[in-house]
Amino acid sequence: MPSLKRKDRSAESTTISSLSSEEDQRQPGTPTPNSEYELEPSPKRMKTDQPPQDEESEEEDREVNTRAPRQEAPLEGYDDLYLDTVDRNVLDFDFEKLCSISLSNINVYACLVCGKYFQGRGPKSHAYFHALEVNHHVYINMQTQKVYVLPEGYEVKSKSLDDIKFVSDPRYTKEQVMALDRQEVTAWTLSGKKYIPGFIGMNNIKDNDYFNVVVQALSHIPPLRNYFMLEDFSAKPELVKRFSILVRKIWNPRAFKSHVSPHELLQEISLRSNKKFTLTAQSDPVEFLSWFLNNLHLALGGSKTKPGSSIIQQVFQGKLKVESQAITAKADAGDRLRFEEAAEVKVDVNRFLMLTLDLPPAPLFQDELEKNIIPQIPLTNILAKYDGLRAQEQLNTRKRYRLLHPLPPYLLFHIKRFSKNKFVSERNPTIVTFDARNLDMAPYVEPNPQYHRPGEPIWYDLVANIVHEAVRGREDSVEGEEEKHAWKVQMRDRSREEWVQTQDLFVEKTQKELLYLGESYLQVWERRRDGKKKSTR
Repeated sequence: MPSLKRKDRSAESTTISSLSSEEDQRQPGTPTPNSEYELEPSPKRMKTDQPPQDEESEEEDREVNTRAPRQEAPLEGYDDLYLDTVDRNVLDFDFEKLCSISLSNINVYACLVCGKYFQGRGPKSHAYFHALEVNHHVYINMQTQKVYVLPEGYEVKSKSLDDIKFVSDPRYTKEQVMALDRQEVTAWTLSGKKYIPGFIGMNNIKDNDYFNVVVQALSHIPPLRNYFMLEDFSAKPELVKRFSILVRKIWNPRAFKSHVSPHELLQEISLRSNKKFTLTAQSDPVEFLSWFLNNLHLALGGSKTKPGSSIIQQVFQGKLKVESQAITAKADAGDRLRFEEAAEVKVDVNRFLMLTLDLPPAPLFQDELEKNIIPQIPLTNILAKYDGLRAQEQLNTRKRYRLLHPLPPYLLFHIKRFSKNKFVSERNPTIVTFDARNLDMAPYVEPNPQYHRPGEPIWYDLVANIVHEAVRGREDSVEGEEEKHAWKVQMRDRSREEWVQTQDLFVEKTQKELLYLGESYLQVWERRRDGKKKSTR
């Protein structure tokens, strides 16, 4: 038995505190001394100590002790904790949602303090460690739009973050979308810059201006725009989802800045097109538009054989009758070559999304001032290709074209300016003159009383006009050196009845009478519903 010694009353409190600290280390079954006695060590007690734990169990205990607790909700009275650290000026949700460390696109969160992307929010995630290392605590899930505080892990449901959620993924009601062309809306950025929703700049990351003008034009075609702003594409391919969110951002009235970046959509297009269309190399807007419309059609579930199976075909697809006649060459008695047309005329009906208009050859000679002559030609003259009367020879075939009813709600015109041979690519600078209103398409359509009364006009109005600009590479460049291409787009503001010209980040108003002065390359025309001629003023 251990021996006991009497202690003084003055040391009683000290003895109690020391005993309490030793209680946790005492083995079960050992007698607990009262407050007036002190236990002397004995050889028998020293033998009853626990053997040391193995290394594995010690490591598990250490991991449990260092793991931060996860809160389901903020503490009472601390609902807005850390929200004052959110910096809206650094937030940019236009770029592809990839973790800045792992480059993964799965379960990505954006730090609302520095704007960087991180994967996950668990105790071993990149976002969790970022919160611990630099004290950035507020994160938004880029898919669910839910906001969390890390490392605690609880969700923040403050209304003060709704503007960030709207910028990240804008959503509109049907009433808001239908009012876009009727109400004049003016908005301001975080820095106080004024802008008009729908007419904002688009970042030219390197050489993607060919892409910018096409997307800007498509976003001003009302049925197409409304469809991609209102429908739910969560189950559709990535191409459709990214185009939808870009259109919604273009029309955002609560944006933080007055331009958008197409980086996210361009990355998907580069992947799907096997890098035929990228942000680092210039491409042809017509080639891109043709590829983009067909791939959107398929991504939306459209059929390759059934017409009108997607919104793309419902908006742009029309029918074209093609009459072809073979030309044969024979030698007569005098050994002279004589061309004869075959008696049989073959008729085919094809469907189209875009009509190609051919320009007459540019003049080869210079005028008296030793400057190249830039000819002009009315749009109606090059549309005569589709009147069904004028034949065009292609190799050993003569062809005539005629449009068929019903005409589509929107017509795409490609004014063919570029031609390539084995040696060089040539550009035709001919100016095409047109009126932005009152284009009558009736002369180019085969009459059909079932769809349209013969003799009455079919009016179309211009919606968007993509213009080409030739840019010399260097100031000291010589004649004949390859020129660089630049693209801009002119769009009609329906709510104000004005025209706006956009080239990358530059947005400015322009006069309707000056639209044709550039080298028009791609045009979008809209069929008028009432069928009445409107004033050109």
